[in-house]
This record gives sequence, structure tokens and C-alpha cells, in this order.
Amino acid sequence: MSTKRKYNKHKRNNSWIHRLPRWTWWAGGIGIMILYVWGFYYFFVSPQGFRWRALYGDANYPEGYEIHGIDISHYQGEIDWNKLSNAMIEGCPIRFIMIKATEGASQLDENFNDNFYQAREYGFIRGVYHFWSNKSTPREQAYYFLKQVHLEEGDLPPVLDVEHKPSNVDVEDFQRDILTWLHIVEDKYHVKPIIYTNYKFKEAYLSASVFNDYPYWIAHYYVKKVEYKGAWKFWQHTDAGRLDGIEGDVDFNIYNGSYYDLKKLTIGK
Repeated sequence: MSTKRKYNKHKRNNSWIHRLPRWTWWAGGIGIMILYVWGFYYFFVSPQGFRWRALYGDANYPEGYEIHGIDISHYQGEIDWNKLSNAMIEGCPIRFIMIKATEGASQLDENFNDNFYQAREYGFIRGVYHFWSNKSTPREQAYYFLKQVHLEEGDLPPVLDVEHKPSNVDVEDFQRDILTWLHIVEDKYHVKPIIYTNYKFKEAYLSASVFNDYPYWIAHYYVKKVEYKGAWKFWQHTDAGRLDGIEGDVDFNIYNGSYYDLKKLTIGK
């Protein structure tokens, strides 16, 4: 086929595009933009929506709670524990610190051992959490956590941080996996582990009555009160807290009860 004939054929094939009314171009562009926004929200925002900062200002601090705490990991860097020991949240001292230990079946938080030791040395009630991974079996994760973490009397029960469900696993199988981790760790410490997640995730995937036996640590940001209607022990109410001794942001939490109740929740009490 000659170059001229190829050109004429290409011109005929594309001429219908140029005959389209202008409004169809606008509609198509808007449609593509909507599809892009939806895709970004569905794949990036929605799975961790509770971790996205509010767009309308600073977080509100919950009223009526006196027992405050924080949770830390290597993201907080090197902590000045002398300053932190005197830091206050809304005029109240920090009573407890949740510390990240492990993730999956092979990752140990690089600051865990130092944070774990220092929290006890400076008089905080300490808790330790494992970040659930969909890439390892529940047994591998539970035994790795138990290998790396050695809780003592006076520490809070171990915590399972679960925020993601694999798309190729149905809800019943996912719940069975979570229970496997919980049962293995419970057999070691003889206390019910704490479950950390956001309230939408719990209602969607951990709503079976068997999970109501476990203390619940809820993540729910930028609200004046928890919307979840069930029982809960801890509330992570902001990811944008600032404290002396820690550079950058840190998560703030409250305990739903008295200091005496918090002590009773610890191992050995």
C-alpha cells in the first residue's frame, strides 16, 4: 500500500472523532477524572482511611478521660526519655506506652528493644504490639512475636494490630487466621490479647461474637466521641500529637477507665 493510500485510510478512520460534538469531549474528560479519583480513593485512601489526616483543622481531644498514653515505633526516632517522662497531654501525665515489636514473621522494629527497656525504666505501663501481615501464616507470626517479645508482670496484654484483609481470603477464613494468632499468644501469657484496629474494619471483618471476648483498642480520628457501639478499652484518637522528647508526630490514646482499672488489666494482676 502506498504512503498516500495509508494516509487517506488513517484520515477516514479518525474523521468520526473530529465530528463528535464538543460536549462529548468535556464529558469524557470529566469521566476520566472521576474514574481516577475513585481509583485513588479505593486503592490508597479507603484501606487506611482512618490514618489520613483531617482536612478541616486540628484534632479534637476527647473530654472526660484522664488516663492518657501514646504508641511508638522506629518512626519516632530516638526518644529523649527524660523529657518524655515529664510530658503532659491536656494537663495529664502519660500513663502507658504501646510499643511496636514485630511485623509479619521476620521484621523486628529497630527501636523495639531500647523502647521496651526505657519505658519500664521511666515508670510507664508498657504494652507491645505485633503488626499483622497477610504475607505470613498466623502461626509463623505468633511464634516470631513470642520469640522476640518477653512480657513481664505489670505489662499490658500483648496486642495484635490488624488493619488489612487479603482480597483472596473470605471473611470466615480470615477470622480463623486471626483467632489462631490470638490463641497461640494467649496460651503463652494466659491473658486475652488486645485487638487494635479501626472501627469500620472491626465491623466489617471482626464482628463475630468470639472477638467480643478480647479487649478492643480502637483507632478513630478527628471525632468528639467513638462511633463504635461495642465495648472498648483504648481509643487512639489522633495521629498528630506533639510531645517534649519526641520529634515529629506521635499517636495519642486514652484508656476507657480509671488508673486502677488499667493496672488490673496488666499481666499478673
